[in-house]
Parts: sequence; C-alpha cells; structure tokens
Amino acid sequence: MKAGVVDTTFARVDMAKFAADEIRRRFSNVAILRSTVPGIKDLPVACKRLLDEGCSVCIAIGMPGKEPIDKQCAHEASMGLIQAQLLTNKHIVEVFVHEDEGKDEKDLLSLCEDRARKHAVNAVLLVARPGELAKNAGKGLRQGRKSVGSLIEV
Repeated sequence: MKAGVVDTTFARVDMAKFAADEIRRRFSNVAILRSTVPGIKDLPVACKRLLDEGCSVCIAIGMPGKEPIDKQCAHEASMGLIQAQLLTNKHIVEVFVHEDEGKDEKDLLSLCEDRARKHAVNAVLLVARPGELAKNAGKGLRQGRKSVGSLIEV
C-alpha cells in the first residue's frame, strides 16, 4: 500500500514529518510518497496527482493563518479536496491546524503533532483496516485535543 502525504511551505510546523513517522512506526508495509506545495489551495491537485499515481489514500496537511482571508482560503482548499476525492473515488484526510487554535506556540506545536499523528493512523486504517475505525464510532475521539468521550456508553 502507498499513502500520499502532502504539506505546505506556508505551515509553521513540519507536520508531514510527524505523519510519516507515525505511519512508518505503526505500518511497516506502507510506502509513503511525500509532496510539498506552497499553500493550502495547492493541496487538492497535489493529492489528486498522488492518488492517480497509485496511492491508496492521501493526507492533506496545512496550517491556515489567523486572518479572515486565510480562513476563506482554507475553506476553498477543503472544497477542492472534496472534489479531488470524488474524482478519484479515494479518501483524502484533511489535516488542517489553524494558527489561532493554539493558546501559545508550545500548545500550537503540540496540537500540530497530535493531530498529524492521529490522522495519519486514521488515513491508513480507512483503507487497510476500516473495521478498526468502526470500533471507535461514537466515542468522541479528537485529533489534536483530548477526546471528549461518548454521551452514552453501551
């Protein structure tokens, strides 16, 4: 299996490094193809290209800034990622960490690492072992922050 990891030069943290490390650590049989683009609106085409070149799944990593235009660009990138998924019939897991999500730079870095690592695992499981994700349905799991838990435990 091949997994694509696409990130941007605009991000303040190399989250692709965390994602690739987590995939290598947990799934030794998964090859990683990495691509880096300038900004988040470049992510959809880069992911589509990797999917067209044989990746089973892609992870799109970006860090939108805190300005209103950055949030608009993130939304547009998300729409492009959805379109790329529909065109390829393959999953693209969006891993965006907005720059204003962190309480401070240390918290932001922790958030970036946690979200990138957890979504990397989710991306591989989506394709390789989807039943494992079903076991976690309704559990209030979070990527980047502490999980909130289920409302009802059966």
